[in-house]
Amino acid sequence: MSNLRNMIEKKGIPFIVYQKRDGHYNDEGDWIPGGRLVPMDLIGIVLPLTEDDLRYSESGTYSVKDRKVYTTHKLENGQRIKHKGITYTIQNLKDYSEYTDVNIYFARWAGNES
Repeated sequence: MSNLRNMIEKKGIPFIVYQKRDGHYNDEGDWIPGGRLVPMDLIGIVLPLTEDDLRYSESGTYSVKDRKVYTTHKLENGQRIKHKGITYTIQNLKDYSEYTDVNIYFARWAGNES
């Protein structure tokens, strides 16, 4: 087990991810996703972006309200998560798969604080 995975499992905090449910296969055997979003509890580490993350982003500019999410689970671009009452949208995977089995994502602040 990697040190980063071990840290997430011991020190991680809960956050909510919204999964699409109620999909089906069409006559050609293709999966048609459902529209209902179901909240699911996950464990991870959600951190503010570093100065370097803010400065050198490849997919556009990020703000100080955006976050980096470390988790052992797979997330999808466009998927919504909620952490401490704030909703974020997963933007992209920061691929370190050669070095660790932990997934690192950028999450953009979705514009609401409740």
